[in-house]
Amino acid sequence: MDRTYLPVLLLMGFVTTNAILIVGLSHLTVRRRVTPEKNTPYESGIPPLGDARERFSIKFYMVAMLFIIFDIETVFMIPWAVAFRQLGDMAGLLIIEMFVFIVILAVGYVYIWKRGAFQWD
Repeated sequence: MDRTYLPVLLLMGFVTTNAILIVGLSHLTVRRRVTPEKNTPYESGIPPLGDARERFSIKFYMVAMLFIIFDIETVFMIPWAVAFRQLGDMAGLLIIEMFVFIVILAVGYVYIWKRGAFQWD
């Protein structure tokens, strides 16, 4: 049984050794030059504006939840599409099920749209 795990253990050992070696070499060879520009926070390529603890609009959270909802929709649609061809006798039920699923998501989308979450004024 241990012979079957030998390649996996060798690969894990190689990866761990390689990671430690690369981090160690970069730590030894890099000269540290601390400047005020290097000490400033960096976010998305632009300098930060304001305080880190400022409040966000509720629209931000609504769009984030919308993204999560549609991400979950994609996760559920892919296995459904795979199972659709394999279950030929249940195809009608599967289509009805997916239409109900899409209608529920569309109601949530329209709700967020009507609440004005896509207007960033």
